[in-house]
Amino acid sequence: MTQAFSRRMFLGAALGFAAVHANAASPSRSLRPVARPGSTKPIPKVFPAAETMVKEANLSGQVTYAVMDVSTGQLHEAGQPELGLPPASVAKAVTALYALDALGEDHRFTTRVLGTAPIVEGVLDGDLILAGGGDPTLGTDELAALVKALKEAGLKEVTGDFLVWGGALPFTDRIDVEQPDHVAYSPAVSGLNLNFNRVHFQWAREGSEYEVSMDARSGRYTPEVSVARMQVEDRNLPVYTYEDVAGTDSWTVARGALGKGGSRWLPVRKPEAYAGEVFQILAGAEGISLKTPRIVETAPEGETLAEVQSGKLTDILRDMLKYSTNLTAEVVGLSATRARGIAADGLPASGQAMSDWARERYGLTSDMRFADHSGLGGDSRITATDMVAMLREARGAGPLRELMKPIPMRDEKRQIIDDHPVDVDAKTGTLNFVSALAGYATAIDGSELAFAIFTADVPRRDALSMAERERPEGGQVWLTRSRKLQQRLLQRWGQAFANS
Repeated sequence: MTQAFSRRMFLGAALGFAAVHANAASPSRSLRPVARPGSTKPIPKVFPAAETMVKEANLSGQVTYAVMDVSTGQLHEAGQPELGLPPASVAKAVTALYALDALGEDHRFTTRVLGTAPIVEGVLDGDLILAGGGDPTLGTDELAALVKALKEAGLKEVTGDFLVWGGALPFTDRIDVEQPDHVAYSPAVSGLNLNFNRVHFQWAREGSEYEVSMDARSGRYTPEVSVARMQVEDRNLPVYTYEDVAGTDSWTVARGALGKGGSRWLPVRKPEAYAGEVFQILAGAEGISLKTPRIVETAPEGETLAEVQSGKLTDILRDMLKYSTNLTAEVVGLSATRARGIAADGLPASGQAMSDWARERYGLTSDMRFADHSGLGGDSRITATDMVAMLREARGAGPLRELMKPIPMRDEKRQIIDDHPVDVDAKTGTLNFVSALAGYATAIDGSELAFAIFTADVPRRDALSMAERERPEGGQVWLTRSRKLQQRLLQRWGQAFANS
């Protein structure tokens, strides 16, 4: 696992256009289908104007969009350019820019094991310290590598305490308090994070009872843990309950929801205790006996006995944008804030620091705000015109497009259109009744566009009860309509503004 045009001129022009259709001179219908050189497959149909597409989408809530020529800075089309909507996980694209700017493409996170005394004849006559460095990709396999390095250094016995430190970043017990307790995409955040702060819950029916386990599995190891515990209870609902019991993540699950067997990931709320217990188990398997982990808040001092590094930041960000990992976004965002010398005490403060940076770096003037770095919090807001301005500026200053995920073009039945002549690399974003897409498109003539599409029904989202938030009624239909609109807009833009 070795394993950074003038925006004000743009805004002045953009905000002078009509709220629904910013460029009155843009074509109301896209040009005739044109095949890509070397391809026999043209764009499949002719599309109406963007505002017509929005009406035809029949989406409740609001829609804002913008598309700009990357080379010239010309704003081709914009709908409701002053409207700020939740970006959902599109916020991760901004976080990637923020982290690259503050940390650099080659930055690596380091997790260390320290000793307060040297190893003499196999004995460390002092404390052993597991010190997190904010690595969002640290897994059980990497902890095992640290243990093996200690064994190779001759360590057999530690006379002092086993200390665990995660204070490299501020702690929060969950990313978004408005998410259900059991969703693994809203775990705790710390300077020491293991397996994306998720624990694996598995169950199997044995007669009339269930065998359950909670483990920290990764590629090669599956250590069972006690810092997260599960109890099966005789009920049908709620499916899960959570409680902090004496420093332990204490879960219950409804017997009526289990069936014959299965598994799922649950969030970890005690990341330092989780990592410490797993390290202790792995050390014991190598004949190194450690005391019960003790969490410390003061930055540790001592000699580095072993360390493991993450991959380069660009590799981490590529996976973050591909898999939309919230834990990664929060950790790299907090790390970027710290690197800029800002003592943010949590996600909201660090999100505000990122907002301030974006306004200053790109000359933005709107009331953009980020509640966090992942977009999971529904209070974040950004306009489509701000987003495309950042994307355009970033295109010539870093590898953002190369880190984004290819988005295939689809037909009206959501089937992928093979060899479509419009290429798109972008970041998706989805919350309940929120859907977003922003990135880059290469048009049929090879010109490059920056685009952003945000759709949201905020009142409908806010009205959901906690029990409704994992699978809200009508949510999938709404999302399908939004994604269909995104596809139609992209296919129109890739054709309508070629050679314009």
